Amino acid sequence: MDHMHKQNVAAYFDALAADWDGMIKKNDDVIETILDAAAIKSGCRVLDLACGTGVLFPYYLKRNAGSVVGVDLSLEMTRQAVKKFPDARVTLLCADAEALTIPRAFDRVVLYNALPHFSSPERLFAHAAEFLRVGGRFTVAHGMSRAAINARHMGSAHDVSHGLPSAETIAQLFAPHFAVDALRDDEQMYYVTGVKC
Repeated sequence: MDHMHKQNVAAYFDALAADWDGMIKKNDDVIETILDAAAIKSGCRVLDLACGTGVLFPYYLKRNAGSVVGVDLSLEMTRQAVKKFPDARVTLLCADAEALTIPRAFDRVVLYNALPHFSSPERLFAHAAEFLRVGGRFTVAHGMSRAAINARHMGSAHDVSHGLPSAETIAQLFAPHFAVDALRDDEQMYYVTGVKC
């Protein structure tokens, strides 16, 4: 079931990849607030899971991240990102975030606008912890409200997504791996962030 779900998610985003950047709405202030909470700073090594076409990459680079590795299940999303970001600091991988093996520890792992597409947040969070150095930070975020996300995912994406739980629920799922020190779940944005113990 999970393998089939992942194939469906990849196919769904492959079909949208060419038009994705024109479809998404970005709010710079919201993204900057989320990246402040995620502590994206100069020199840090960032792993962006389910990166899509690299929506957050310009923001990471503007903050002078030392390196950015983007991972996405969709080959076409990854291809779009590769075309957009020839920067030597950026590496793109088409891979399953839950099966990924990368032989280095990151300072930050970010999952932006993607959590509803994962069938097991617990499994994903445990795997994300493996990528982080001790003291590194994991952030799950959405650039709009939980109500807006869930309304969107009841539409055309209902076959490839699950509901977005409350930030408090996600914070409880973080607890075995991360010390949560900030969360927000309101009409503007949604995030949970914590430090690897």
